Formats: sequence, C-alpha cells, structure tokens
Amino acid sequence: MAETEPYPPIDPTNFDLIVIGTGLPESIIAAAASTAGKSVLHLDPNPHYGSHYSSLSLLELTSFLTSQTLNPQNSGTEDAPDHTTAVNVITRTIYSDIEICCYDDSVTEHSRKLNLDVAGPRVLFCADAAVDLLLKSSANQYVEFKNIDASYVCDGNGELGHLEAVRAGDSGGDDGRIVSDEDLDSPFGLFLEKIKLPPKIKSIILYAIAMVDYDQDAESCKDVLSTRDGINRLALYHSSVGRFPNALGALIYPLYGQGELPQAFCRRAAVKGCLYVLRMPVISFLLNKDSWDYKGVKLISGQEITSNKLVVDPSFILTSSPSESVHDVSKVFDAGRVSGKLARCICITKGSIKPDTSSCLVIYPPRSLYPDQATSIRVLQLGSSLGVCPSGMFVFYISAVCDNALEGKKALHAVIDSLFSVHTSGTAESSPTDQIESTEVKPTLLWSALYMQDVIEGSMGRVVMTPTPDGNLNYNDLVHTTSKLFQKLYPDDEFFPETSNTETSEKLEDDSEVGIES
Repeated sequence: MAETEPYPPIDPTNFDLIVIGTGLPESIIAAAASTAGKSVLHLDPNPHYGSHYSSLSLLELTSFLTSQTLNPQNSGTEDAPDHTTAVNVITRTIYSDIEICCYDDSVTEHSRKLNLDVAGPRVLFCADAAVDLLLKSSANQYVEFKNIDASYVCDGNGELGHLEAVRAGDSGGDDGRIVSDEDLDSPFGLFLEKIKLPPKIKSIILYAIAMVDYDQDAESCKDVLSTRDGINRLALYHSSVGRFPNALGALIYPLYGQGELPQAFCRRAAVKGCLYVLRMPVISFLLNKDSWDYKGVKLISGQEITSNKLVVDPSFILTSSPSESVHDVSKVFDAGRVSGKLARCICITKGSIKPDTSSCLVIYPPRSLYPDQATSIRVLQLGSSLGVCPSGMFVFYISAVCDNALEGKKALHAVIDSLFSVHTSGTAESSPTDQIESTEVKPTLLWSALYMQDVIEGSMGRVVMTPTPDGNLNYNDLVHTTSKLFQKLYPDDEFFPETSNTETSEKLEDDSEVGIES
C-alpha cells in the first residue's frame, strides 16, 4: 500500500495576505487583493473549493456536514522562534441537529452526478450587486447561468399561485408618485395597507418580491421592513425582470450549482497571481510574544508562512491556555457574533411539483402552512437542465430563519409533508425521464438532509473573519459586507479597480457579458 503523499512545501514563505477558506467572501477578497497587486496565499483544509458556499456530491455533502473537527489540536500556545508565540486553532461547530434519511438506495448510485449546495436555497437577481461584481471583476467569464422558470406563492389554503413577472418597461401606473419622508420611515406593511392593497397582493409583495423573513403583521415583529427598504427591494426585482434577453424572469442560477461562484473568483485571483493550496489545514497562528501582533501561520506540514494580513472563514477559533486571558486572545481574533439560526433542508425527489417545470421558487408566507408559522419559508426546485442532478430527479432546497432547532425543524417538515410523498418499496417505478402528469401527484421523496446552521457575522480585528451564509435568497448583503472588509484591510486600494474608464460601464450595459443559457 502506497504511503500518503507528504504535504508539499510552499514557496515563497512570505505574502502580503493569507486567506484561509475558499468560501465566496474569502474568494472575493482574494481576487480583489490579487487584482490590487498584493501577493496572496489562499489555503483550504478541504479537498474542494467553496467551504460553506460549496456544491458537493451526495457523499461529500454528508461528510462535510458531519465533520466538525478538521484540526484536532491541543489547546493553548507554544513557543516559536524569534519572539513568536503559536496560538493553536480549532474548528467550531456551525452545523447541528443533522438528520439524513435515504428512502431509496438507488440515490447513492448517482452521488457523483449530484451537485448539492450547502447554503441553499440561493439565486441571483439579474440586477443585483453580485451580478454587477461578476462583471466588474471579470469573473463572469468563468460561470454560466440559467433562468428560474417560475415563482409560486402559497395562498394559505395549500394552493400554489403563479407569480407573474412584469418587465421593467411594461409596467403602467403613476411612476411619478412621491412618497413622503414620513411614509418612507414607516413600516412597509402599514404603507401597503395605507394605499389600500388587498391582503393577497400585500402578502405577495412582502414575502415573494421584497423577500421579507418575519411576519410583518405580528405585534412583536423581530425585523420590521421600512417602506424605504421595501421600495428598494421592489426596484431590484423590477429592474431584474428583462435585464437579460435569455432570462425571462427576475432570477437566475449558476449552472452546476452555487459552488461555481467562489470558484469563478478563485480563477480570477489565480490569473492575477494568487497561489492556491487545498487539503492544507492551518494548526496555529503566529503572534508576537510581547505585542500579540499577528505575524503568520503554522501549517499541518510544520511549515511556517508569514504575511502582513490574515483573513479566515468563520469555522476557525483560537484557543487559550490557563496562563492567557480570553481578553488577550480577543485582541487578536474576534470570533464573530452568532446572530441567529437557519433551518436548512436538501431533498432529492423523482418528479417536479409542477408539470413541465424544471426550476421554480416557492414562497410560503408566515401562517400559510400552520397558525404559529412566524417566518417565511423558501423552497427552490432545480432540475437536470441546471446540471445539478440526473435526468428524472429534482433537487429541492428549503430554508427558514428560526430561534431554535425545534421551531426550524417544524417549518421544514411542514413543507416536506405538503410537497412530497415518501418513497416506499411498493411505489410503482416509472421511466427516469417521466414528468408528473397530474398536479395532484406529489413528487416522490428519495433522500433528505435537514440541519441547523449558525449565522455568524464577520469581524474586523488584527485577523479578519468572514461571515457565514445568511438567510437571504440573494448575495446583496454578503457582497456589501465583503466590500467593507476589503476596504478595512486595504483602505488605499479600490475594490476591483477599473482597467479603463469605459471597460466596466460597457460590460454593465452589455447584457451578453453574462452567459445565460436559453
């Protein structure tokens, strides 16, 4: 039996920036820094790109969710040469309450044909910040998209109503209406009532277009959307419809999964000189003994690499020994605040929820499935035309913000019970390419994974930490946060500078610059 290959030495051993983790925010920062002329080393302990934003095979996904200790090291510190202290790094649990069920063993035979998003459901609005960033950074040349065929909203009686898209140039009405400052600062739900919209239309606007999470009619709503922000979200949706000729609606999805997005920025960074090393865990951070200033990292191979700055994904935390105070460690590394929880679910089925529909988004507004449903639940169906599963199978992503696992799992199971029937040994077999002929026939559930994810905010200290995936459907907030982190790292450098005065504006105006399959 051949011996395991030793870890390769890295040369050079000093960089302007080291980035640990190849998730989307880390990959954007690496690409931006490389574009700004910085020398960047991009490491990942995993054998694949994407970290918490990756698209994985069925077996890889199971392994990723259940493996929580990539670097099981002793806690505390150890002395290193040249007045340096090595503070050990450990990984923390981000995913919990994992339930994986296989109802049909044949699914595992297709493991490598499945590209499953860890952080689904996710889509891009055609006019959102992520699309503009892909164009500005030139990462768009490494990823292609396909439009989402349809959107549906549950009406409270279990019926899914089709959400019609209106092109930006096709809408009528009084576009010149001025909203007062008082109304702009008021809750959006109250404003929609003030202009006398019917409850059904109000619900569609709030939860299927503005994509609000929490029940805006609740007396103690945790996150009230202002009219100003609501109008901005409507404008994003409105301007997304018809932006690209081949995308009939507002939403697009990357071919082969969301994991293609961080890989696109990694490829862009590599073109600009960034050095990539996968399967390379970092076991400790190197700090100055006296000032506790960051100096570098120690790899599992034993090699020490120095850099001026360090960016890490939210999996990592520093340990402290009894001789060190938590305050000392926090001066170097802010572990990021856990701001909430997300309930996520991935389902693999035979059959679509609607005949002749490959991909669609389904919104369950608050209280549409059960009386105490406090948040909106989002479901994304994807078929084989998007390169994420074999023909005849469909991948579903379900998510909801929640306070705890009990509340989150209740929401997920309510959707599963509403949409799917469970495969049994007596279920009649049909051709893999058969579509559901009746809207009353539910898709057959073949496999599912339910799990909770901590939402961890990014932090800016001597070591920069990126955020985990949030509960949003798109990447607007993440792009904004990542831009701010980069600007704090390099305040004198532009976030993806334009190579000429007209190049970026021409790209943004040229719809053909984003590859969208018909």
